[in-house]
Amino acid sequence: MINIADVEKLRTFFRSGAVRTREARIGYLKKFRSSILSHEEELYEALQTDLGKCKEEVWATETGLVLAELNYTIKHLRRWMMPESVGTNLVNFPSSSRILKEPMGVVLIIGPWNYPFQLVMVPLIGAIAAGNSVVMKPSEFSPATNAVIKKIITEVFPPDYVMYVEGEGAVVVPELMNGFRFDHVFYTGSPLVGKIIYTMAASQLVPVTLELGGKSPCIIEPDANIKVAARRIAMTKFSNAGQMCVAPDYVLVHASVKDEMLKALQAQILAFFGEDPSQSYNYGKIINDRQFSRLSAYLGDGTIYHGGKTDRATRYIEPTLMTDLKPDAGVMRDEIFGPILPVIPFNTREEALAIIEQHPNPLAMYVYTASRKKEEEWLKDVPAGGGCVNNSSWQFANHHLPAGGRGNSGIGNYHGRASFDTFSHRKSILKTPTWFDPSFKYPPFKGKLKWFKKIIR
Repeated sequence: MINIADVEKLRTFFRSGAVRTREARIGYLKKFRSSILSHEEELYEALQTDLGKCKEEVWATETGLVLAELNYTIKHLRRWMMPESVGTNLVNFPSSSRILKEPMGVVLIIGPWNYPFQLVMVPLIGAIAAGNSVVMKPSEFSPATNAVIKKIITEVFPPDYVMYVEGEGAVVVPELMNGFRFDHVFYTGSPLVGKIIYTMAASQLVPVTLELGGKSPCIIEPDANIKVAARRIAMTKFSNAGQMCVAPDYVLVHASVKDEMLKALQAQILAFFGEDPSQSYNYGKIINDRQFSRLSAYLGDGTIYHGGKTDRATRYIEPTLMTDLKPDAGVMRDEIFGPILPVIPFNTREEALAIIEQHPNPLAMYVYTASRKKEEEWLKDVPAGGGCVNNSSWQFANHHLPAGGRGNSGIGNYHGRASFDTFSHRKSILKTPTWFDPSFKYPPFKGKLKWFKKIIR
């Protein structure tokens, strides 16, 4: 049971102005960075326990990304916080205009289980940088990682500044959102739950950022470098056992290079994880039995070209390539979010686009081609949250690029400056001197229309 009186304390802390200054915010961000580094080994162990991640993968996709975000934010926060001077139109002459960046207030951050450290900490950095108080709710499905997160949060932040909340999301989140009006809600997870969050927020006119998922297509043109494409696709698709929102969900490969692509993907899987990935240092596991059952059910939806082995006891699903999908294949209805990669041939752009349009507005799209013309055509024809040309998923690791979806894949964005902007309100200010006050701006207006037409246009 959530004690709403404890949440109200965050409003009191926010109104106190304790983190109004840049110095105060940077002080906490630096303490935050030091605490993460001091718990580095615990994070390695926790993420190995929850998801079977090796240390190198943890650094590349979790702790390293968070520390890079912290360093970038600390370095640039002064500039981000500065008022922006903007132009003033003739009707307001001789006024001056500027935009102030003020914090939203008390915000709620709800994290997922697939990258349980990074995907809750990166938005937290933006919220702190912007001057907010925060309630953070990590996923209950990553308990080992949560235990370390709790240590870090309670070590760095007073409980009336950043409140760490545990429990089942389906129970805790409605209690929080129905009992307290947040000034912003940031949710990362599935579209299904995102709709529920959006509905609850809408009832109180609370703005939201929804970082969801979707079926991100990966298009292989005949002129693509097949070996490089296979290497880059296999790397990101099977990282974290495929449990990545921006991973390629399915491959659309031109029929003329389908066989070559399948062989290249198979070769890379073997090179990365060996003949038995269940024993590989580099390969993870499925988060829980529910997800294991969901993913295992997809394996009968087509022909297994490579992989397909499973072990429920260890929640292991082998990196799998599928072809010859059934017309009603479940694997093509929903986001896969696991180590299963359908490979679908196409002959014309129209044929490929028709498949993509069955799941519009994916979180990401990837195209492999040597042609600038084809690159531009695909980028123009496939609306998506973001993407890569001749690469997959790595756009998410660049804090200079805003991350976010559109339509069913999300609302709003974050990373770097975009995180600060997401958790800030841009307050527009017009300042007008009193030494000049022309009477034509005041009633009576009769006969002034020609002047209004000259200055208001």
